[in-house]
Amino acid sequence: MNKMPVKEINDPKKPPKGWLESVKEWPAITKNYIAELKLEMKRVTWPNRKQVESTTAIVILTVFAFAAYFKVVDSVLGQAIAGVQKAFTK
Repeated sequence: MNKMPVKEINDPKKPPKGWLESVKEWPAITKNYIAELKLEMKRVTWPNRKQVESTTAIVILTVFAFAAYFKVVDSVLGQAIAGVQKAFTK
């Protein structure tokens, strides 16, 4: 496989390439990127089903807890603002 490091392509010491030359390099750059992506994806440790289910449950419960908290804060602040408006409009 022909690896073309990004440093070599974007080396500031080399004179700037024309637009057409840089377009010609896109397929090689893209192929290199996809090859590295596949290699990296093989290294990933994927969670098992039990881990996914438990973390999903935690996220859902946390979302509901924050929703309840913000509902309470919104109600309290809404009543406080309404009370201040009522006091100033008398």
